[in-house]
Amino acid sequence: MLTKALSYSRKKEPKTPVQESAERRPLFTSLEQNSTELQKIFDLCEDIVFRKFTLNCEPPLNAIAVFAESMIDEKSGSDTILKSIMQETVSLPSNLEVTQANAIEILKGRLLTAMSTKDTSDFLELTDFVLDGGVALVVEGSPSALICSVAGPRGRAVEEPITEPAVRGPRDGFVEDYQTNLFLLRKRIKSSRLKVELVKVGAISKTTVALCYIKGIAEDNLIEEVKTRINRIQIDAVAGSGTIEEMITDQPFSLFPLVQYSERPDKIAGSLMEGRVAILVDNSPMTLVVPTTFISLLQASEDYENEFIFASFIRLIRFVSLNIALLLPAVTVAIMTFHQEIIPDKLMGVIIITRKELPFPLYVEILIMEIFFEILREAGVRLPRTIGQSVSIVGGLVIGQATVEAGFVGYIPVIVVALTAVATFVIPNYAAGTAIRILRFALIFLAAFLGGVGIMMGLMFILFYLCSLRSFGVPYLTPIAPVSLSDLKDTFIRAPWWAMRTRPRLIGVKEPVRMDTNQGPVRPSKGKE
Repeated sequence: MLTKALSYSRKKEPKTPVQESAERRPLFTSLEQNSTELQKIFDLCEDIVFRKFTLNCEPPLNAIAVFAESMIDEKSGSDTILKSIMQETVSLPSNLEVTQANAIEILKGRLLTAMSTKDTSDFLELTDFVLDGGVALVVEGSPSALICSVAGPRGRAVEEPITEPAVRGPRDGFVEDYQTNLFLLRKRIKSSRLKVELVKVGAISKTTVALCYIKGIAEDNLIEEVKTRINRIQIDAVAGSGTIEEMITDQPFSLFPLVQYSERPDKIAGSLMEGRVAILVDNSPMTLVVPTTFISLLQASEDYENEFIFASFIRLIRFVSLNIALLLPAVTVAIMTFHQEIIPDKLMGVIIITRKELPFPLYVEILIMEIFFEILREAGVRLPRTIGQSVSIVGGLVIGQATVEAGFVGYIPVIVVALTAVATFVIPNYAAGTAIRILRFALIFLAAFLGGVGIMMGLMFILFYLCSLRSFGVPYLTPIAPVSLSDLKDTFIRAPWWAMRTRPRLIGVKEPVRMDTNQGPVRPSKGKE
């Protein structure tokens, strides 16, 4: 019976996503028919309002306004739409009369004060616009309706990014409303070359996705490829930017992120100026950026706000922390298990004394502490912010000290895991940090069974794997592999702004020069006596 049920469910499995219930068909000329059809479409939608009114003209014309009261500003809608056509008698030139044929054109061109209006004769477009926060005006005898944009609630206010804090730099971050996010980008790039193309994704959710790029800097092939991958998405609903990310990535099972995300407008604006494409997804504060490279995941927006010497020092610390986060536990296991000869005699004596009564081998102790720390990390993230940090700190101190005093683990695993955890937090990108955490466990197992040879095999595999990755055709390890000497000035160190005259070679190739020569500081000349 179970086999028959499974086979039946496979036969009935739809091959295409759920389609919209409102078919694409034209409006009627009868107001009563249009009203009846719209009420069928919005059946059991209690927040959809049908407001009947009469145009103050000779002869009077009956009309209805259809809108979602939960998504518009009622005062703005009343002032810009209904008040304009109902409060006083419409005064028009003597040679112009309002009729059923020209009512929509007169409303759009002479009476309404709404900033954005357009007419439609399609039920599907009308319903989509109403559900997007607009007002639809349907007039008796007209085969088309007038749809007007009315400002509605925009969600939460612009706040400082939580996941990407900075000591120096702007404090505004993206929110869930894509129009607010576009405003934050426009405020930084006041140029008509900043192009924005909107796409609806999701048969039911109809989520707005905005493609942003700088015309003349971003490659045409890159722009077309991004459009193709997004238009190829056939899904019923978009849960967030993560859905789009998984649908457009080059390799579906890549451990490292091939699409970068950020909630900092200054970081996205800088990426656009380098020739990348930004993807804004409505209802998500995380903006996607393509193509991305491994080096860009280790760069923070604060690097470009601080003086270049300090920024370069911080970057070097970041790369050192990357190696500690990836290799320290594995190297410790390899040395203590297979290569004790490189440990000084005095230190070896201390280690023997501290580990004499412990029941587990070193790699088991480190794995236990690593798993324990991962649990604490997740608990701190999921708990309310007011107590999350306290739980992580208290849990780490109390349980760590208790396990050492109880004799389950030694002091060395605690020190190694703690230092590794702190180094992991230095990595700016959360997804890249997660990849490093996963690879760390694999290297620990290789070190436990093969020692230093296992670590070298693991590192070679990671290097080969990174060299094979592409992000929208761009090598993942650029500008290191393939090497680009002109781009190395913004990798391990950050050269002065006046020295970074060109954009990345494999991304902003259409307009490679970003500034004139001789832009560096000049000492003031001495005054003549």
